[in-house]
Amino acid sequence: MDSAQREKIIVRTSVIGIIVNILLAGFKAAVGLAANSIAVVLDAVNNLSDALSSVITIIGARLAGKKPDKEHPLGHGRVEYLSAMIVSAIVLYAGVTSMVESVKKIITPEKPEYTTISLVIIATAVVAKVLLGRYVRSQGKKVDSGALIASGTDAMSDAALSLAVFLTAVLYMITGIALEPYVGVVISLFIIKAGFEMIQDTIKDILGRRADESVSRMVKQIVVQEPEVRGAYDLFLHNYGPGKYYASVHVELPDTMTVEEVDVLTRRIQNKVYHETGVIMTAIGVYAFNTKNDEAAAIRNKIQKTVLEHDWALQVHGFHLDQQAKEIRFDVVMAFDIKHKDGLEILHEELDPMFPDYKLYIQPDIDITD
Repeated sequence: MDSAQREKIIVRTSVIGIIVNILLAGFKAAVGLAANSIAVVLDAVNNLSDALSSVITIIGARLAGKKPDKEHPLGHGRVEYLSAMIVSAIVLYAGVTSMVESVKKIITPEKPEYTTISLVIIATAVVAKVLLGRYVRSQGKKVDSGALIASGTDAMSDAALSLAVFLTAVLYMITGIALEPYVGVVISLFIIKAGFEMIQDTIKDILGRRADESVSRMVKQIVVQEPEVRGAYDLFLHNYGPGKYYASVHVELPDTMTVEEVDVLTRRIQNKVYHETGVIMTAIGVYAFNTKNDEAAAIRNKIQKTVLEHDWALQVHGFHLDQQAKEIRFDVVMAFDIKHKDGLEILHEELDPMFPDYKLYIQPDIDITD
């Protein structure tokens, strides 16, 4: 899906959300004021904040779709994360203000006055919110929009809260027990919780998450399909907005290949990765795989066996033995539960005595992709 089509879907979905939420907010506000129900009024305010969130989502999508320029050569895709953060802040603010108003009504209670028409409107709003939430969330997943997914999830939560308001109104009409302010507090807590969760989720996107497992696996599979490639390692996926990835990777190649052969191979890999995944491969590094003697293979196997006996040592790659210079080089992917300095000390203590004639160069790697 190209960026123009993606933006079109986001805008259309958000416009639908704006229209529905404004209509619901208007009806609920009228019912809440007429019935003197703080719970219904707060439900209306919640719908109004959802409409504002959709407006911000549209603005974010428009800005994110701008073409790269001199100041932003990799595009503006990350603007969507900022718009998602603003939406989260609005939701959180709505929750806090709702809580304040609900507590005021508990301190100075007022009895509501519901009618059959008001109940019908509230019940209709519940159904409308469920349908809207499912639609918005499905469209968000379709185009990988965090803001839409958050809005859809929030709408489903709103439906549950509106249902609670409806049941409270029915209870009052049957028993005369007024629980509106207390339901308002519950609604406020749900809204605040949703706001915090949305903020946390967006912060993870801004800070940088672990690369999408399906994307990283697909890229690696494409790379290792080449007959010359013995392995693909150190895959970095740099995210510049939903679905926009730039990547780099190391490939292990036989030490008999010429520079010209490596150049042809890496260009072929770049083209295949882009056409099959949309990921732009910006750099492909090379590890030389010893093929000229059996001693290198034996030492490699011995080192790999020793290193992988540790639970925190996840992978050994990039192995190369230089008999003339008496050097051994390799990388070790280490888990996050051990410091690289400590891991290197342990490995050198074990391996240096095993190969006293060689100088060992061990490069620690981060567990970035699955």
